[in-house]
Amino acid sequence: MLALRLPPDIEKRLDDLARKTGRTKSFYAREAILEYLADMEDAYLAEQRMRDNPEFVEFEDVLRNLDIDLDASSDRV
Repeated sequence: MLALRLPPDIEKRLDDLARKTGRTKSFYAREAILEYLADMEDAYLAEQRMRDNPEFVEFEDVLRNLDIDLDASSDRV
């Protein structure tokens, strides 16, 4: 169980969204927390990997090693 206070403007936005969509405020709070947790877990994992392998690789080297030409691929769009 979690209880939190929101500033009135955010509470109003959440109320409006819930009313317009027929979902609950709890649904949107849960979705927002899950998305934030996933982002933070990804950031933590990336940080850990950088610490474990501190060797820096230039983006251009990655593209060259994978034989990717961004200029050519942007022409296809």
